[in-house]
This record gives sequence, structure tokens and C-alpha cells, in this order.
Amino acid sequence: MRNISDIIEHYLKGILQESSEGTIEIQRNDLAEKFSCVPSQINYVLSTRFTLEKGYLVESKRGGGGYIRIQRIELPEDAALHHHLHHSIGDMIDQTVAEGLIYQLEESCFLTPREASLMRAAISRECLMVKLPYRDELRARIMKAMIFSLLGK
Repeated sequence: MRNISDIIEHYLKGILQESSEGTIEIQRNDLAEKFSCVPSQINYVLSTRFTLEKGYLVESKRGGGGYIRIQRIELPEDAALHHHLHHSIGDMIDQTVAEGLIYQLEESCFLTPREASLMRAAISRECLMVKLPYRDELRARIMKAMIFSLLGK
């Protein structure tokens, strides 16, 4: 059985896919009422499941006519994608940002679930048992090598 956060995430991703603009606007209270939860549960889902690293831009306006706007950020194509990834990773990348990038590539079908799982394992801090900042430098090199190898096929 999935928890309420999974259900809310699934619902929001579903209506995002149906949106022709790739953007949706929702009312936090309406969504909380729909799922019989507190508005802070909606905030939790947005702040953990719809991050920039995962390919989403979330804009929130509080108050009487307030709304939450969620926009899916699409990855660029081919050569632009390589440039984007090279720039995004840089010379250092922490685990959270790296996992977000892997998530975004998997969601965009550039990586299979198996490839994404292998990449997450290879860049984990448990695997890279080196002190910072060397760990983030090593993670960036590994990420670039894996991504460019997989996307080059």
C-alpha cells in the first residue's frame, strides 16, 4: 500500500502529463481537502518530490488567491543535452544533486530504471568512502563517464 505522499505525487505527475503546457496551477487547500490531509503534507510532497534537481520548478504564492505552480523542465536534445549535463555536473557534485539528475534522466527516459539504479549505487557515499571534497570530485567524474557512455550509444 502506498502512503499519502506517494499518492499525491502520482496525482500531480498525472495532471502534469495531461497538461499541454507542462505546467499546472493548484490550490494547496483544495488539494489537501481532496486527499483529506493537512496543507503541510502538500508542502512536504512539493519540497521533496518536485525539486529543481528532479526537473521541476515550483512557484508558490500564499494568501487569499494563492496558488502553487508546478512546471516540468524538459531536458534539451542531443548535443545540447551533453553540454547541459557537463555544465550541471561540473567538477564536483554532491549526492543529492547527483541523484536528482539521475532521477530527471530516468523520468525523461534517457536512462532505464536498471541503469539509474546502477548509477545511484556507484555514486553513493557508501561506495565512495573518500573524504570530502574528493568524494564530490570523484562522484562528478564517475557521473560524467557513466552518463556520456550511456547517452553515446
